[in-house]
Amino acid sequence: MKSLITKNGRWNILLSLLFVSCLTIQAQSIKWYNPMDEAAPVLHGQGWQNELKGSYHRIPARMESKLPAGLWNLSTNSAGEKLVFRTTSPNIYVRYVTTSNSFSMRHMPSTGMSGVDLYAVDAHGKWTNCNPKFNYSFGDTCKYSYKNLTYREQAASNGKGYEFHLYLPLYNGVKWLSIGVEEGSLMYFEKPTQEKPIVIYGTSIAQGACASRPGMAWTNIVERTLEHPILNLGFSGSAHMEPEMQDLLNEVDASLFILDNMENMKAENVYESSLHCCHLLRASHPSTPILLVEHSGQPDGVISEESVTGPAEINAELKKVYQTLQKEGMKQLYYLTMEEIGLDTESFVEGVHPNDYGMMKNAQAITKKIQEIFNEHASALFTPCRQDRDPYNWRARHEDVLRLNAKEAPDVIIIGNSITHYFGGEPKAHIIRGQKPWEEMTKGMKVHNLGYGWDRIENGLWRIYHGELDGYEAKKVFLLLGTNNLTLNTDREIVSGMMELIQAVRERQPKAKIYQCGIMPRHGWGARVQHINQLLQEALATQPNVTYISLDEMGDADGSLKEPYRNNGGKDGTHPNEQGYEVEAKILRKYMVE
Repeated sequence: MKSLITKNGRWNILLSLLFVSCLTIQAQSIKWYNPMDEAAPVLHGQGWQNELKGSYHRIPARMESKLPAGLWNLSTNSAGEKLVFRTTSPNIYVRYVTTSNSFSMRHMPSTGMSGVDLYAVDAHGKWTNCNPKFNYSFGDTCKYSYKNLTYREQAASNGKGYEFHLYLPLYNGVKWLSIGVEEGSLMYFEKPTQEKPIVIYGTSIAQGACASRPGMAWTNIVERTLEHPILNLGFSGSAHMEPEMQDLLNEVDASLFILDNMENMKAENVYESSLHCCHLLRASHPSTPILLVEHSGQPDGVISEESVTGPAEINAELKKVYQTLQKEGMKQLYYLTMEEIGLDTESFVEGVHPNDYGMMKNAQAITKKIQEIFNEHASALFTPCRQDRDPYNWRARHEDVLRLNAKEAPDVIIIGNSITHYFGGEPKAHIIRGQKPWEEMTKGMKVHNLGYGWDRIENGLWRIYHGELDGYEAKKVFLLLGTNNLTLNTDREIVSGMMELIQAVRERQPKAKIYQCGIMPRHGWGARVQHINQLLQEALATQPNVTYISLDEMGDADGSLKEPYRNNGGKDGTHPNEQGYEVEAKILRKYMVE
């Protein structure tokens, strides 16, 4: 019997098999990670993690029977949630299934409603959006791919690649999701921080309508700018101050409550419900700041009187709430006006929801107000940021410091760079060169080591702004940052940065005595170090409750670290060995016991 397969047919079959084989090899080269398979929760921006009906829900399952069906359904959307992971892979893949097959709305694109959004953070804490390198498709399984990623700071971060933040859909839910990287690449998820979240209660605008992609929702812009964790409780068409939602807000141990729900309120309901909510929050959270946000207005006020009077009436009622609470003596109460938000006719999609430009303006106004509330001062020279320039895990050390401070309030803290990091004490470092001198220096006191290898002034500011001085009263604070800024800043800029650190410490530890150490003598930088220390002493002459500590006896006449005190057999002119730490310990001990 003759074969029914022609010559061309055999070639087609062979080519098909080859194609399938290639696909199999390609698939095998990608390793997939499901965040829900991790031993501990790794989803950021989520509360009530032990009470959720769905892995990516926003409020606990017990609320389903208590809330309107529409509000509950919106709570299953993943707005404000993200995954943070580190990888060295040149290609990153994301695949996920959404709860709804309706991927877009008439006024919001699929990339915003149902898409994901990837950002990278380099070794110096700089954020970059990865979308120029992505492709995507929506279907039964949604797929994103980010190709040909280059890690320019990889060598500086010791081959750890970058930290990536994957923002999840704003107006759709996630059934399951996995992240793929090239086989053999480093890949792990970062756990959420212990820092208290900023809780934002709001409308569709807070949920994210109508951002073009998740990272452009104003709540996510604020989170990315300040790097404070945010719990997004924005619900489209809802946020009417339902009693059940007020009670749910009250359950959260927040760093700040932002009530931004005026767009969905009727003027006659604003005063009573908002006043009750503020009283409820203050009763359970006596010192937590509360921010009231006005209706942000509508762009067609010039041609529509209704668009002027409606928001104006609502805002007038909210202003009464603020004034009433002020008269009652409520502390830590703040207010943001429509004028401060400053949306204009170019800020909206259809006259109600902001476009990306409007989202950015809204985020900038909220960010400025949060910085005011948290005493996080804007600096032209030193933008607070994280870093990852050393082999250790910088983020993990920050979490260790928060845990240690919560467990045992310190009498004394020392804020520094690698010189302090490698000294000794707790939290333990991966390198310890002066443990015995440290123990002699800290005898009879609870001293915490807040030294981080490779830290600069801006990194120290970030750590102070993110809770390392909160929740306790220290007696003394020692500051030893500055040497790592020598390659980036002028002498006067470095001294200015030290003054910013002092101010930040004073605002969070008003009862503590502050000791500002001069920069330690350093080989090759001696003359500059001596000049900076001279300028520093002059600047401190007018600073109350701040004492200058000289470390000059550790150096030669030219300002170099003395060779017997240098690490690595005298080759390291920056870091002291144990003998050097003995000298430093004797100097600091005098001020610790005075």
